[in-house]
Amino acid sequence: MNTNRVSVLAFVGILIGGGSAAASGHGPVFGAATPTLGRGGWSVDQAWTLRAGDEHERQQMLKTMLSFGVTENLQISGSLPLAMGDGRLAPARMMSAMSSDREFEGLVAYRFQRRTIGIGGRQETTAFVGGTGPLESRRNGIGVGPSIEAGASTGYASRAHYVWIGGGVQHYFERGGDQFGASRLLTAVYGYRPAALRTDAGKPDLRFFVEATAEDRSAARASEVESGSRTRTLFVGPTSLLLHKAIAVEAGVLFPAYQTVSGGSVKERVRVAVNVAYFFWLK
Repeated sequence: MNTNRVSVLAFVGILIGGGSAAASGHGPVFGAATPTLGRGGWSVDQAWTLRAGDEHERQQMLKTMLSFGVTENLQISGSLPLAMGDGRLAPARMMSAMSSDREFEGLVAYRFQRRTIGIGGRQETTAFVGGTGPLESRRNGIGVGPSIEAGASTGYASRAHYVWIGGGVQHYFERGGDQFGASRLLTAVYGYRPAALRTDAGKPDLRFFVEATAEDRSAARASEVESGSRTRTLFVGPTSLLLHKAIAVEAGVLFPAYQTVSGGSVKERVRVAVNVAYFFWLK
């Protein structure tokens, strides 16, 4: 792989409408969370991710996601890759909200449960359903078809503490006798906002998280014969989220706590993600 074969693209925010961003509609960078956009709210996310492993292998991605709040609890999203680099790293899903492959992804999020706990606290549960359409006919030498996915996240949020647990499954359909491996993902997030940062609305809002992602991905099958890698991974690391008016910036790094890789793929050593979101309302 040519490790320098990654395009660097500039992201220009869409400066339409106005209003200030609320904490709803955004959460941790890697793990699943429950927030949804308010009714009529839009957001544009620009994410850059890096996976680095042994033998100087790297895979980078630049991906854009557009989301819309249909109601207070119903949100639709679509994401599209702008630039990606190839490598011998095993397939993996880094971010619960965006695919890590060359494919268009559509997701519907429905927050079907929300209740107040104490003063300023709430417990929520959100379900996700969607699918992907590949932008390539073959991936790692194997025919790749569309996929369907479903998941859910539940958690508690207050002015000081945030706890989310989520999970999901993704199933790929056959293409030309080949079938890409299915993915089963679990995520856990704990967040904390120090007392000094619990400011009034409209001021910068900084939060710190510890995130964990665990994935069990089946090996792909080529002409009914198992091909490629079966992986089981657990990654853990620190992240942070800064919200100010209509902008959200989040970033973090994960390190492997457990990892098994078969089929000749290279093991990962670090995952990095940076995401910039802009919230707006069309008038």
